[in-house]
Amino acid sequence: MTQKDLQTAGSIFVYSDEMGWFDFGPDHPFKPERAAKTYDLCTRYGVMNHPWMTVLEPEALPRPLLNLFHEPDYINLLEEASGGEVRLAMLERGIGTEDNPILSGIYEWSLLAAGGTYEAMDRLVKDDALVAFNPLGGFHHAMPGAAEGFCYLNDIAIAIMYALKRSPELKIAYVDIDAHHGNGVQDAFYKDPRVLFVSLHETGKTLYPWSGFETEIGEGEGKGFTINFPLEPGTDDEVYDFALDTTVFPLIRAFSPDIIVAELGADSLVSDPLTHLKLTNNSYQRAVKEISKICPKILGLGGGGYDLYRTARCWTLAWAILNHVEPMDEFAGLVGGMMFGPEKEVGSLYDHPYHTEGEVKEKAFREARRVSAYIKKKIFPVHGLSI
Repeated sequence: MTQKDLQTAGSIFVYSDEMGWFDFGPDHPFKPERAAKTYDLCTRYGVMNHPWMTVLEPEALPRPLLNLFHEPDYINLLEEASGGEVRLAMLERGIGTEDNPILSGIYEWSLLAAGGTYEAMDRLVKDDALVAFNPLGGFHHAMPGAAEGFCYLNDIAIAIMYALKRSPELKIAYVDIDAHHGNGVQDAFYKDPRVLFVSLHETGKTLYPWSGFETEIGEGEGKGFTINFPLEPGTDDEVYDFALDTTVFPLIRAFSPDIIVAELGADSLVSDPLTHLKLTNNSYQRAVKEISKICPKILGLGGGGYDLYRTARCWTLAWAILNHVEPMDEFAGLVGGMMFGPEKEVGSLYDHPYHTEGEVKEKAFREARRVSAYIKKKIFPVHGLSI
C-alpha cells in the first residue's frame, strides 16, 4: 500500500467529540478522552488534513448485528442497566463490577463504539477505503454473555463476523499488540481457520485476563490459527522485536490476509500504570509499519492505554504511519504549546530509547526464546514455514 493508493481509495478516522468525553468515573482507569487527545494531536501535527482522509462520526450499531456474537439475554440486561435498573442478574453477567460499572448511557455509548468499527469494516470490505482507525473501539475482552475488562460489547468480534458472513472467502488476520490478551476475540474464532488470531501480551501469570499462553493454539479446523506470545514483565523493545521478527511477522505473511484488524493498544509502554512491560513507542511504530507492509487493507482499533498522553502520541503515530505521512509540529517553538508527555519530550511524538537490564532482561529474553521455539515447532508447519 502506498500513499498513491490511499489517495484513490481513502482512509477513515472514526471519531465523535461527544463520545470522547464520556465518563466512566473519576477512579476508573478507562478514559475515552484519549481519543479526543489523539484527534487534537493529529491536528497539531498535520496528519489529519490530507484530502483522502475522512472523519467519520459513528452511528449506533443496528441491534440485529449484536446477535452475530452476543446473547440476547445479556444485551437486554446491559440495556436495562444503562437505563438505571440494577438487578443481581447483571452482576452475574459482569455488569456492576469494579471493571464494568453500571453507568447511565453505557449501552448507547457502546453501540456507537461498535457502530464505528462496523462501519469502518464495511467500507474496507466494499473497497470504499483502504485504511480505517477507530480509537474508540477495540473492546477485545467482552464475551457473548458477559462484560469483562472495561469491555461491554465486543465490536471486534462483531465486525469480523459481519465481514465473514458477507464475504465467506475472506481471510482476516487479527493482530493484537495490546498488553492484555484478547481473550474475547480468541474465543470467537478459536475453531475458524479463516481468522488468524495473533496476540502479543504480558503473560497471564502476572496480568488479567490470566490467559493467552503459547499452548492455546486453536481447535479443530482452527488448530494452528491461534498464536499467543506471552511476554514477561520487564520486556523491552529488544525482546519485543525478537518476538515480532521470529514468529509474528513470518506467520502473518504466510497467512497472506485480505484484511488485517489491528488492536493498537498502547498499554505495553513503560509508563503505563496497569501493566508491567517496558516498551517505548519505537517498537510500537515498528510493529505498525510492518503490519502496513504485509496487507493493503487495515482496520486499526484503540484498545488499551492508561497513560493518556503517551497513548495519544502512539495513536497519532499509528495514524500517520498507516497513511504514509510524516508528523510535523505546527506549534513547535511557540510559547504555550500543548504538552503531551514529560517536559523533556514536549514538542516530540517520539520516545527516547529504554532498555531493561540484569536478571529481568535475561528472564524476559529466555522466556521469549522458549515461546518462539514452541510456536515454530507447533504452528509453523501448519502454515508451510520451516522451523
